[in-house]
Amino acid sequence: MVPILESLGRTARVIRIVDGEPVPESAEAFGGLVFMGGYMGVHDDLPWIPLELALIRDADARGLPVAGHCLGSQLVALALGGSVARHTAPEIGWQPLQTGTSELSREWWGEFAARQVQTFQWHGDTFQPPPGSQQIASSAHCANQAFVLRDRHLLLQSHLEMTPELVALSLQRNGEQLERQFALGNPAVSDPADASNNLGARTAGMSAILSRLYARWVRGCA
Repeated sequence: MVPILESLGRTARVIRIVDGEPVPESAEAFGGLVFMGGYMGVHDDLPWIPLELALIRDADARGLPVAGHCLGSQLVALALGGSVARHTAPEIGWQPLQTGTSELSREWWGEFAARQVQTFQWHGDTFQPPPGSQQIASSAHCANQAFVLRDRHLLLQSHLEMTPELVALSLQRNGEQLERQFALGNPAVSDPADASNNLGARTAGMSAILSRLYARWVRGCA
């Protein structure tokens, strides 16, 4: 994410909450906030989750744009009036994402609108978006994939931000879940034998898509 934001002329500061860095008490010092993924859930009893929810609400009250990826999207949804619950089945691996055809979708996706694009998924929960959200993408196995709220907040259920290294690390740490779900016949997971193929090209394709989304998102940054 940092290279994408920097390529768009923005300075990015990474706050590593899981490494013990404190959650900022206010969004005042930032032009926008991006919340990334994680292995935990929004309802887990972790001290930093209520603090992040409060930070999202503070940014929203200040008119600052917020974006979320996977867990991050669920945090944004929960903070701003949506909900998060267990999905019918985990969605894991390389999956097609259907981008929308609306005027709003075309504004955000640009040349990637009204197309099926490839993304990387790894989630067991799903969010119901906050009231007033507008959908800009869906998938066959998890309808709520991408939403825009108040013309500035971006909620992305999938991991368009993945690099080859991050995909390899996910498979190293959690590959058994993918293999187990595939063996059970879960249609929302990809073939483990294909999971590591063409990582450079696949992630480069996602990076191009994400750059287009964030080119629109940064327009709302202070």
